[in-house]
Amino acid sequence: MGADDVRRVAEALASARSIVVASHVDPDGDAIGSTLALWHALQTTGATVLPVLARGTTPPATYAFLPGSSAYRQAGAVPPPDVFIALDTPNLARLGEAAELARAASFLVFIDHHPDGDDVGHVRIIDTAAAAVGEMLFDIIPALGLSVDKAVATCLFTAVMTDTGRFSYGNTSPRSLEIAADLVRHGADPSAIFRAVYESRSPGALRLIGRTLSRITLAAGGAIAYSWVTDDDLAETGALPEETENLVDQVRALGGADIVFLVKESAEGQRVSLRAKGAADVGSVARRFGGGGHAAAAGFTFSGDRAALLDVLVPALAEVLP
Repeated sequence: MGADDVRRVAEALASARSIVVASHVDPDGDAIGSTLALWHALQTTGATVLPVLARGTTPPATYAFLPGSSAYRQAGAVPPPDVFIALDTPNLARLGEAAELARAASFLVFIDHHPDGDDVGHVRIIDTAAAAVGEMLFDIIPALGLSVDKAVATCLFTAVMTDTGRFSYGNTSPRSLEIAADLVRHGADPSAIFRAVYESRSPGALRLIGRTLSRITLAAGGAIAYSWVTDDDLAETGALPEETENLVDQVRALGGADIVFLVKESAEGQRVSLRAKGAADVGSVARRFGGGGHAAAAGFTFSGDRAALLDVLVPALAEVLP
């Protein structure tokens, strides 16, 4: 985090009358938690501050417990702001319907930890070593002269907890745990947050997990495992689209597999979530297919059917097995 970059952002915020904070389409816990944390912190600036969705009308129900979740607005209902802050995405494309607001803003800021960005924006604060944008904001918010209160701490803890897989993924660092401890000191309740995110599943979501597990298929001698869900599965089980967010972790629990992936089939194409449990770099594979992400967690969208996807994806993943 460069001091000059933070200073430029602070100067832009000081003179701003309107600020928009947004993240990527299909937001996860880091995206929602980071957006709401920064939105809360910015309330003291005197500007009109709005959290904006990249797509849709409401944030995922999983994160409805977070303070401020009802404040989200649709991108099309918001005028161009003086300052637009994009979180958990390094490029405009992932901002979806909010991309036009970002382009029209007087000052555009990107804060992210993904490595596959572009050069758009007046300030780009990128830290690929951070496990989550929530980790970055823990340092950035005080550097901007803003406070971390209980609401901010709750949102940031959610961001860090979910992007580290409940502090179990390889991206969990000593710094991740130090930040989590400080957030608890600031009022975050780990038990309540864990229950809200991971132990408040709907009956439909549990039925969908059952279908996903029943379809697990092995490849490359068991080193690769995958499953899939469809729009019909959602309709038949009663699960909500956002309840597919952590489904890939159900497949990841399989022992012996070095790489796992989940395919979400819809009319828009095949959305693929990739995870590596060891030294494999699934991010490099995702980039080959026009997507991106980290070495251990990445994703992309494929326009063909599932059979065509598997024909090209499984061999590509086999190439990066340890």
